[in-house]
Amino acid sequence: MSVDLNGIGPGQVNTQRTTADKSSSSQGAQPASSDQAKTQAQSARGESVSLSNQAKNLKQLEQKLGDFPEMDDDRIAEIRSALENGTYKVDAEKLAQKMLEMDESIFG
Repeated sequence: MSVDLNGIGPGQVNTQRTTADKSSSSQGAQPASSDQAKTQAQSARGESVSLSNQAKNLKQLEQKLGDFPEMDDDRIAEIRSALENGTYKVDAEKLAQKMLEMDESIFG
């Protein structure tokens, strides 16, 4: 089965209708000049979008986080060097505590 999208006519496209448009169309057909004036008024009015303060704050936070690298290359080099030298020490208590916290966060 194929769909021919090139053959879509103006009556087949979903368009948004305002409450005023719905009420006027239910009252009867209007002259073509009135429809043209309405279309011109809507296009002249334009579209506007306003963001909430929370959205603006999230955007600023996203930009700040973008400045930080995903990995701390200096820290990675430090740990790699310590592993190669045999000087890297693991704190068993800290590791066990982190494992318990992770288990608790996963399984509750």
